[in-house]
Amino acid sequence: MTTLSIPGSDLGRWTGRNQGMLVAFATFAVAFAVLAANLGQGIGYYDVSSTVAVTATLAIAAIGATIVVISRGLDLSVGAVISLSNCLIAANVTDTPQSMLFWASAGLLAGVATGIFNAVFIVLFRLPSIIVTLASMFIVQGLTLLVMEQPGGMVPPAFSEFLLNDAVPGWVPIPAVLIVLALLAWGIIRRTRLGTYIYAVGSDEEAARAKGVPVVATRFAVYVIAGAYYGLAGIFLTAQTGSGDPTVGPPMLLPVFVAVVLGGTAFAGGRGGCIGTVLGAFTLMLIVNLLLVFNVPTFYSTVVEGCMLIAAVLAASGAQVRRVGQSLSLAVLRMRDSAPPITRRRHATDIAPPRTDETLPTASFARWLRRNRADLTSALPTWAGLVVVLAMTGLLFSERLGMGSYVNSLLLLSTFLAVLALGQGSVVISGGLDLSVPALITFSGVMLCEWTLPGSGLGNWSIPAVCLAGLLIGAISGLGIGLIGIHPLIMTLAVNGILEGLTLVITDGTPRGLPPAPISWLMTGRLMGFTPVVWMLALFVFLASVFLGRTAFARKLYAVGSSPTVAFFSGIAVARVQVGTYALSGLCSAIVGILLAGFSGQAFIDMGTPYLLPSIAVVVIGGVAMTGGKGTYLGMLGGALLLTALSTALQGMLMPLAIRNVIFGFVILAAVIGLREKSR
Repeated sequence: MTTLSIPGSDLGRWTGRNQGMLVAFATFAVAFAVLAANLGQGIGYYDVSSTVAVTATLAIAAIGATIVVISRGLDLSVGAVISLSNCLIAANVTDTPQSMLFWASAGLLAGVATGIFNAVFIVLFRLPSIIVTLASMFIVQGLTLLVMEQPGGMVPPAFSEFLLNDAVPGWVPIPAVLIVLALLAWGIIRRTRLGTYIYAVGSDEEAARAKGVPVVATRFAVYVIAGAYYGLAGIFLTAQTGSGDPTVGPPMLLPVFVAVVLGGTAFAGGRGGCIGTVLGAFTLMLIVNLLLVFNVPTFYSTVVEGCMLIAAVLAASGAQVRRVGQSLSLAVLRMRDSAPPITRRRHATDIAPPRTDETLPTASFARWLRRNRADLTSALPTWAGLVVVLAMTGLLFSERLGMGSYVNSLLLLSTFLAVLALGQGSVVISGGLDLSVPALITFSGVMLCEWTLPGSGLGNWSIPAVCLAGLLIGAISGLGIGLIGIHPLIMTLAVNGILEGLTLVITDGTPRGLPPAPISWLMTGRLMGFTPVVWMLALFVFLASVFLGRTAFARKLYAVGSSPTVAFFSGIAVARVQVGTYALSGLCSAIVGILLAGFSGQAFIDMGTPYLLPSIAVVVIGGVAMTGGKGTYLGMLGGALLLTALSTALQGMLMPLAIRNVIFGFVILAAVIGLREKSR
């Protein structure tokens, strides 16, 4: 019997398989048409070649990030690798063919080496890709600062001309050829077994392993290939700029993810492609050009990028969100009257001793120890490490340190991380991660001073106004994550970009005003021998410990972090818990922004940037599991004190910031590995 092929059904299947790329092409076509209609003159070859040259770095880097996303991973080190490749070349290349070839190869190998580093910890040590690539991002940034502390260097004109001229004069620019070659390289990989394995692992790793797919080798290859693309992007960026800049790469992280999502690649893994990503990169660049055509300040670019990232995720997952929402609503209706009460998960060690001993303090303390044995065990190394660091600091700087002033300084500087630890730690316990912390700290500090200006009419009321703003911004992130289902990394990264742009727009790039007098006194005054905020810290620690240890919300938080599905079917409003958790993180970031403004005497752009890695480091070092559902504020507080004491000791030893970044990155990896070993 002959089976007839129905053209319509074949077309439907092809359309379904390539839906993301088709949407990316349609979006690109619309952006191109709008730009062409508003230029006032025709688009010539110069316009095309310059746009391709400007977009090439983003497109090549986004191809590497797409491959990682297809395998159901996330790579935050892309921008740092671009900076390292750029600075290696710019700081060392000379005007000889041998030198240009050697240092271009070094830039490429820097990306490959970073990919190998990521793969070792992600694949062999089985650590979360977000944490490993975040740590490697700071490690690579530190190495970049060792190569070049500030923008400089000079690339031979021949190096730039080789990568920026025309392959066919007047017809084909070399940057376009590079993009096509990058796509062809992926196309070849896509048609090999490795390409099939990458999609299989991204779709379902366990099923792929059961079918005989070499999961370890496949995931290892993914990060190495991605690193090579990042290194290549750094090479082209060097040719384009003609110099080196250690800070040029990190701001590209948001545009890279925007290009990936606009290209139709799903963060759930196993679906998408690099052609759509390249179209997404060009679409983003066309929209940026549209802003210039309409005379919109460049400060709005990160706002647009953040909004586009959220909009693209919503568009890609709209149908899925509707299906999930319908099924959850039906489940809620069925379970509303039958859901069991939520109680704390009990263990065999929680069995109470005979009632006759309840009045004995020793018996109560013993029961408390048994109930909290696991949490105390995870926090104990942190406090032991703090004792070691304090002892070493006393031995090294005993002649220069006054005990009272040192304790006051340690507690004062630890306040920022201790407050952030509650917010970021709660988010991690819930199974998420908040990358909007840096921009929200900056936004809060800047707005505190802005709203304190005489014309604002707020005065000291600017303090609660900033706290409320932080709470609402955090709640917005929670709504996107809890109700819509956007990945926490993507949602908070987008919010971070939007806040960065808003801060620049509101201040026109120059913050004004001074913090309120009470905040300045709180951070610089004196009360009973200590800075006043130290006494506030003691109260905050008590309240935070009670909040995470004895409240109903905390019990729900731990349940959601352990398993959102089980928590939902136990009657917990998971989305509500997530919204509340991110709102708490936003409030803590706002408080830190207020305190930093009082400590510095003013607000400044990027004042919150140095706190992203430490806010996560104190949580990890404090024994909080990155998979969620485990951790105590006692451990986080120890992590804040330990990291502050370590940073103070390194500064006293005149250790450069670059080395400190490298050390902190490795400390995070060591802490995560230690927690993983304990959980076995």
